[in-house]
Amino acid sequence: MKIKNIEPYVISHELDTPFYFSQWQYNTRKICLVKITLEDGTYGWGEGYGPAGVIKAGIEFFKPFLIGKQAIEHEVLWQEMYRRSMDYARSGSLQAALSAIDVALWDIKGKILNKSVAVLLGGLKNPIIQPYATGLYFTRVDNLEKVLIEEAKLYKSQGFKAIKMKVGLSIEEDVKYVAAIRNAIGNDIRLMIDANHAYSYQEAIELCRKVEKYNISWFEEPVSPEDYEGYRKLRENTTIPIAGGECEYLKFGFKRLLENECVDIAQPDICASGGLTEAKRIATLAQAFNKDIVPHSWGTWIAISAAAHFVGNLDKNPGRMYNDLPTMELDRSENALRDIVTKCDLTVDNGLLTVPNTPGLGVDVNMDELEKYLDKETHYNEKRFGIR
Repeated sequence: MKIKNIEPYVISHELDTPFYFSQWQYNTRKICLVKITLEDGTYGWGEGYGPAGVIKAGIEFFKPFLIGKQAIEHEVLWQEMYRRSMDYARSGSLQAALSAIDVALWDIKGKILNKSVAVLLGGLKNPIIQPYATGLYFTRVDNLEKVLIEEAKLYKSQGFKAIKMKVGLSIEEDVKYVAAIRNAIGNDIRLMIDANHAYSYQEAIELCRKVEKYNISWFEEPVSPEDYEGYRKLRENTTIPIAGGECEYLKFGFKRLLENECVDIAQPDICASGGLTEAKRIATLAQAFNKDIVPHSWGTWIAISAAAHFVGNLDKNPGRMYNDLPTMELDRSENALRDIVTKCDLTVDNGLLTVPNTPGLGVDVNMDELEKYLDKETHYNEKRFGIR
């Protein structure tokens, strides 16, 4: 079945409670979704991770090369997009545009074949996932420590067995908040920290030595994604496992990360690093290096469902009679674009996620709500310049 139309949408929502982390403050969530429709009316949804307007432009760039092509031949279309962009965009937002289209094509393929994406990836090996709650961002309140503790206790009460918190304000503040959260949740909940590449190697190793006693399950993005040597040295000099990769693109980026012994846990974002097609290759590469893989996910239910199907298909590493449940990221921060605009068939109950077995990704978009959340500036400029 041939592709009839590819429609990118930029949606945005001004947050009720702005939050920040080591790099930036977020007052607004803005996301680019894409809908691909076939000649018979079958459609699929995808999502790109990164600057929404730039991703939308990337989708528009790829669109003329894909219209009229067979949607089910997703690897053919992936290669077309990759070759059209490799001379000047082997990483970055154009690859996120490729990823959004690829995810939508997998959604379509599942609907055509009446199979879930996890099954089409090779089989549902992990029907139950134990996700970790991502939250504990910083807010501008009088008693931040108290607010963080209350939020962490909420996740524990909801059944989550792992929580990831932000660090990167300063080593002194980081140690203070890590100690407070560990004390609040006890020792039976896994705790991860994420600096969003705020530190140099020397700062990161100092922080590691001061928080090792709090049983940290991993330290995510401790140093710049360009500092492969810093990653490697940090792994050699701390007992805390090191995680990273959300800033890497395609299997080639992860090849550099793994060859340089940078991480214990590789974290591709499916909606940025090449879509589900490339994520499958990255997972095989990580397994060849005997590394764990836990996808980064920070968007709507489209991105989250794509990650769930991907993790549902992952091989056990290394595999044994009694395996721990696999994990993935489940963002719990405020996001109306996720909770109102999109809907999904996956369920999260008492800290456990069940991978959908419905055709495709098991997601859809409320078009009436999408219209309400269309980014006004993008929509205005399109009308002004006659783009749509």
